[in-house]
Amino acid sequence: MKKKVIIMGAAGRDFHNFNVVYRDNEEYEVVAFTATQIPNISGRKYPAELAGKLYPDGIPIYDEKELPKLIKEHEVDEVVFSYSDVSYNYVMGKAAIANVAGADFKLLSPEHTMLKSNKPVIAVCAVRTGCGKSQFSRKIFEILSRKINVVAIRHPMPYGDLAKQRCQRFASYEDLEKHECTIEEREEYEPYIEMGGVVYAGVDYEEILRNAEKEADVIIWDGGNNDYPFYKPDLHITIADPHRPGHELSYYPGEINLRMADIVVINKIDTAKEENIKKVEENIKKTNPNAKIIKATSPIEVEGDIKGKRVLVVEDGPTLTHGEMPYGAGTVAAQQNGAEIIDASRYAVGSIKETFEKYPHLEKILPAMGYGRQQIRELEETINAADCDAVLAATPINLARLINVNKPVIRVRYGVGKDTEKELEEVLNEFLSKFNIA
Repeated sequence: MKKKVIIMGAAGRDFHNFNVVYRDNEEYEVVAFTATQIPNISGRKYPAELAGKLYPDGIPIYDEKELPKLIKEHEVDEVVFSYSDVSYNYVMGKAAIANVAGADFKLLSPEHTMLKSNKPVIAVCAVRTGCGKSQFSRKIFEILSRKINVVAIRHPMPYGDLAKQRCQRFASYEDLEKHECTIEEREEYEPYIEMGGVVYAGVDYEEILRNAEKEADVIIWDGGNNDYPFYKPDLHITIADPHRPGHELSYYPGEINLRMADIVVINKIDTAKEENIKKVEENIKKTNPNAKIIKATSPIEVEGDIKGKRVLVVEDGPTLTHGEMPYGAGTVAAQQNGAEIIDASRYAVGSIKETFEKYPHLEKILPAMGYGRQQIRELEETINAADCDAVLAATPINLARLINVNKPVIRVRYGVGKDTEKELEEVLNEFLSKFNIA
């Protein structure tokens, strides 16, 4: 008899786990997905075009709140937890809900979900959202691109038509428009385009991988949140954040990345407290004593004069929301350069106001939320209503390209320090030599 399964997710790892473990597996029947974290995902279907021959009608996606009812209605045997960047208390709370409703609770391992590439893979992951993983992915891309053909594959963010987003390739700004990318997607794809690079993303990561292999000597896995890689890495780099010491051992699945890593980067040492850096280093050595540790700076550059100005600070959305950071690079830049930060929450409207209510730790800082056109309009309205001299935008994208802002936008960029870049180059040269590349 088939085991009945529900997959709990947030439009990313859940679909991948289904594709590689359950899609063509006649031992199981996936009766539903549940969704959380991402707006407007529940109430839809995982389409038949992606679900395979066993699911000609597709698979319904429900709000996670309905999980206990769904378990009982469908007599579900197993609930598979398939999303990331949540505390261990949170995970076990979900396990309790599933168990009480009558289902077993399951976590799939990297070994059973990672695909194997025929090209060398460098995975860049993190122990939490907002550690600075993407800046390292991009720096590695930049270094390798000087010598070889490299393609980045980004962790999924399929917020639109799932069938159309099966396999997406981004190499131009026109591609961003064609695929109707959200702010969150643009933040990850646009920096590669600025470097003249290619980045893939989507839903079916087997198909994505096989397409990327055709044009790459080396593939970079640019992980999302603190999820572990979809592809088996030949070099696994994990970023840790001393602004949140201890989180590397208390969030799922960040600790998996810590334990799997060949290299652990303690980022932001130029802005973190020494005792916090020391605590993170001790946890790394205790948990993964064979990992190489790199202590990295994350220099911040402000593209304009903000001294004495009243600024609205806009930070990367996921870093502030489920990443639980009360501040980001924009806040640090304002403090370092003598600017006054105004209270963004006073001007918030619609879903932006709801975001402040849901995440009370945010206080003054505005997260760049944009999961759809309506939310982007509400973000624009919030910014334009603010009484300030300038907008200090610390998002990876050029915000002024996406929304019409009625006041100056001053960008904040954060990167990889020169000494850290030299260490990375040494690591990458050694890596390439192992594969006789370049």
